[in-house]
Amino acid sequence: MFKVLKEKIASITSGGSGVLSLAGGYNVCHNICLAAIAGLAVIGISVQGMPFEFLQAFSIPLWTLGVGLLGLTGYLYVTRKCISKNLLAANSGLLIAAIPFKELEFLQLSFWIIGFGLVGVAVYN
Repeated sequence: MFKVLKEKIASITSGGSGVLSLAGGYNVCHNICLAAIAGLAVIGISVQGMPFEFLQAFSIPLWTLGVGLLGLTGYLYVTRKCISKNLLAANSGLLIAAIPFKELEFLQLSFWIIGFGLVGVAVYN
Protein backbone atom coordinates (compact mmCIF):
# COMPACT_ATOMS: atom_id res chain seq x y z
CA MET A 1 0.00 0.00 0.00
CA PHE A 2 2.74 2.43 1.00
CA LYS A 3 4.76 1.60 -2.13
CA VAL A 4 1.75 2.28 -4.37
CA LEU A 5 1.22 5.64 -2.64
CA LYS A 6 4.88 6.59 -3.16
CA GLU A 7 4.65 5.64 -6.85
CA LYS A 8 1.51 7.74 -7.30
CA ILE A 9 3.13 10.75 -5.62
CA ALA A 10 6.23 10.35 -7.78
CA SER A 11 4.09 10.04 -10.91
CA ILE A 12 2.05 13.15 -10.06
CA THR A 13 5.21 15.13 -9.29
CA SER A 14 6.84 14.07 -12.54
CA GLY A 15 3.72 14.81 -14.58
CA GLY A 16 3.38 18.20 -12.89
CA SER A 17 6.95 19.02 -13.86
CA GLY A 18 6.22 18.29 -17.51
CA VAL A 19 2.97 20.26 -17.51
CA LEU A 20 4.53 23.30 -15.84
CA SER A 21 7.47 23.27 -18.23
CA LEU A 22 5.07 23.65 -21.13
CA ALA A 23 3.53 26.73 -19.54
CA GLY A 24 6.81 28.62 -19.97
CA GLY A 25 7.22 28.22 -23.72
CA TYR A 26 5.72 31.02 -25.79
CA ASN A 27 4.97 28.89 -28.83
CA VAL A 28 3.32 26.26 -26.70
CA CYS A 29 1.23 28.95 -24.98
CA HIS A 30 0.35 30.39 -28.37
CA ASN A 31 -0.72 26.98 -29.66
CA ILE A 32 -2.84 26.37 -26.57
CA CYS A 33 -4.56 29.73 -27.17
CA LEU A 34 -5.20 28.84 -30.79
CA ALA A 35 -6.63 25.48 -29.78
CA ALA A 36 -8.90 27.19 -27.24
CA ILE A 37 -10.07 29.70 -29.85
CA ALA A 38 -10.77 26.88 -32.32
CA GLY A 39 -12.57 24.83 -29.70
CA LEU A 40 -14.75 27.75 -28.70
CA ALA A 41 -15.48 28.50 -32.37
CA VAL A 42 -16.77 24.95 -32.82
CA ILE A 43 -19.45 25.58 -30.20
CA GLY A 44 -20.28 29.02 -31.60
CA ILE A 45 -18.26 31.35 -29.34
CA SER A 46 -16.08 33.86 -31.14
CA VAL A 47 -12.86 34.92 -29.39
CA GLN A 48 -10.38 37.38 -30.79
CA GLY A 49 -6.75 37.59 -29.74
CA MET A 50 -5.02 35.40 -27.21
CA PRO A 51 -7.30 34.46 -24.30
CA PHE A 52 -4.45 33.04 -22.20
CA GLU A 53 -1.99 35.88 -22.75
CA PHE A 54 -2.20 36.71 -19.05
CA LEU A 55 -0.17 33.55 -18.38
CA GLN A 56 2.85 35.08 -20.14
CA ALA A 57 3.54 37.17 -17.02
CA PHE A 58 3.85 33.94 -15.03
CA SER A 59 6.12 32.06 -17.44
CA ILE A 60 9.31 32.35 -15.39
CA PRO A 61 7.72 31.41 -12.03
CA LEU A 62 5.89 28.47 -13.64
CA TRP A 63 9.06 27.30 -15.38
CA THR A 64 11.00 27.63 -12.11
CA LEU A 65 8.34 25.59 -10.34
CA GLY A 66 8.69 22.99 -13.10
CA VAL A 67 12.46 22.86 -12.53
CA GLY A 68 11.88 22.47 -8.80
CA LEU A 69 9.45 19.61 -9.35
CA LEU A 70 11.91 18.01 -11.77
CA GLY A 71 14.57 18.27 -9.06
CA LEU A 72 12.26 16.55 -6.59
CA THR A 73 11.46 13.89 -9.16
CA GLY A 74 15.18 13.40 -9.82
CA TYR A 75 15.79 13.02 -6.10
CA LEU A 76 13.06 10.38 -5.89
CA TYR A 77 14.58 8.60 -8.89
CA VAL A 78 18.04 8.51 -7.32
CA THR A 79 16.92 7.47 -3.84
CA ARG A 80 13.93 5.24 -4.53
CA LYS A 81 14.21 4.21 -8.22
CA CYS A 82 10.42 4.45 -8.42
CA ILE A 83 10.22 6.64 -11.55
CA SER A 84 10.88 5.80 -15.16
CA LYS A 85 14.15 7.26 -16.43
CA ASN A 86 12.48 7.90 -19.78
CA LEU A 87 9.78 9.98 -18.10
CA LEU A 88 12.47 11.93 -16.28
CA ALA A 89 14.36 12.49 -19.55
CA ALA A 90 11.19 13.59 -21.37
CA ASN A 91 10.34 16.11 -18.65
CA SER A 92 13.91 17.42 -18.73
CA GLY A 93 13.64 17.87 -22.49
CA LEU A 94 10.37 19.78 -22.15
CA LEU A 95 11.95 22.10 -19.59
CA ILE A 96 14.94 22.70 -21.86
CA ALA A 97 12.69 23.42 -24.85
CA ALA A 98 10.57 25.87 -22.86
CA ILE A 99 13.30 28.08 -21.34
CA PRO A 100 11.52 31.45 -20.95
CA PHE A 101 14.42 33.89 -20.46
CA LYS A 102 14.64 36.82 -22.90
CA GLU A 103 18.43 37.00 -22.43
CA LEU A 104 18.74 33.53 -23.98
CA GLU A 105 16.27 34.11 -26.81
CA PHE A 106 19.03 33.96 -29.44
CA LEU A 107 19.62 30.32 -28.39
CA GLN A 108 15.92 29.35 -28.60
CA LEU A 109 16.33 27.17 -31.70
CA SER A 110 19.16 25.26 -30.00
CA PHE A 111 17.02 24.74 -26.90
CA TRP A 112 14.17 23.42 -29.04
CA ILE A 113 16.44 21.01 -30.92
CA ILE A 114 18.08 19.72 -27.74
CA GLY A 115 14.88 19.61 -25.69
CA PHE A 116 12.61 17.99 -28.25
CA GLY A 117 15.45 15.67 -29.30
CA LEU A 118 15.65 14.50 -25.71
CA VAL A 119 11.88 14.04 -25.62
CA GLY A 120 12.04 12.08 -28.87
CA VAL A 121 14.76 9.77 -27.55
CA ALA A 122 12.84 9.27 -24.29
CA VAL A 123 9.61 8.43 -26.13
CA TYR A 124 11.39 6.14 -28.60
CA ASN A 125 13.06 4.16 -25.80
